[in-house]
Amino acid sequence: MQERSERTRRRLVRAGAEMFHRNGYAQSTLGDIARTAGVTKGALYFHFGSKDELAEAVQQRGAALLGETVHELRAAGASPLQALVTTTHWLARALHDDPAVPASFRITKECTGRPAGTADFHRAWLGAVRTLLRQARDAGELRPGLGWESAESLVAAAACGIEALAAAGMPNDELRSRVAAMWELLLPGLVPGTAAAAYALRPPGEEPAGPPAPVAAQRRPGTAEPLECRR
Repeated sequence: MQERSERTRRRLVRAGAEMFHRNGYAQSTLGDIARTAGVTKGALYFHFGSKDELAEAVQQRGAALLGETVHELRAAGASPLQALVTTTHWLARALHDDPAVPASFRITKECTGRPAGTADFHRAWLGAVRTLLRQARDAGELRPGLGWESAESLVAAAACGIEALAAAGMPNDELRSRVAAMWELLLPGLVPGTAAAAYALRPPGEEPAGPPAPVAAQRRPGTAEPLECRR
């Protein structure tokens, strides 16, 4: 019974994500979401007492996918900066492949002023970007003397622009190319000398990925911050 209940909950979260992404938060009704999930409205209320609770679950799903992606990349040995580059490609793909991600962005934009402490995927995304960039700084990947606040603001703004391009209807193939082109411009200004050539800037599978060996050798134990979804 518990397994069946969990399957129903997952179907409702996905259906909610699809409806919030397609129609927006205000125009999506719990009745429509229940029908999309193929369950009764009573079953929906068993799992979620309100539309706010369902929207919260959708954003939690998006944040969990983001956290899992970063964790897997770092566990596989990607340097912080390579993990950041690859995570932006994950976002470009997820915005098309998993409705929880674009729905999470849309919920955040349409539900400003929600009570403090609720899930906020936009902040989670910015938190992940900034944390990886700071870890890259502490690992010695970034150019010495780099203006930190300017670099952080530029990278964060560029990363958020990926969602804006997807929301404008840019095809997935073009979006992936734009993400790679973004890093071709950004990376030489962030890393020393010719180090940019050691990073994989294309989506995974289009060229070998992994951390540059010289940078890994420079990493100082205990300096990297743990990943956190900042609010």
